[in-house]
Amino acid sequence: MSAKDTIKILLVEDNPGDSLIIREMLKETEYTQFKLTHSPKLIDGLKNLEENKFDIVIVDLNLPDSEGLETFLKILSKHPELPIIILTGLSDEETGIDAVKQGAQDYLVKGEFNGKLLVRSINYAIERKGLEGLFSYHINRDE
Repeated sequence: MSAKDTIKILLVEDNPGDSLIIREMLKETEYTQFKLTHSPKLIDGLKNLEENKFDIVIVDLNLPDSEGLETFLKILSKHPELPIIILTGLSDEETGIDAVKQGAQDYLVKGEFNGKLLVRSINYAIERKGLEGLFSYHINRDE
């Protein structure tokens, strides 16, 4: 597999245990390589996004420096081109659904997904976001 086949992920997650679990889940996949960069705070994640190129962002909605839907909206407003997957706790599932309605590609409830579902969600999110961009390009071009 060449370097261009590697999916670059920014994980914005303050819980080191959750970060480790996601890293391990990504190692289990056979067909895709992932390069995971971890940021424990939103401010660190936004800085990482300014300094590096990523294919996708996975973000927890409850961080030390940002909470709830605002966390997602801050990333979306600065990087609308990137697919974003939301991580929620069971009690935040409704907020995850709201984030999808506002442009997130998917949401995953912590403790309720495995590596296979995570990888599928990542691949689908990247594909959908690419199709959105293509669709938008054709609509704007035809106007």
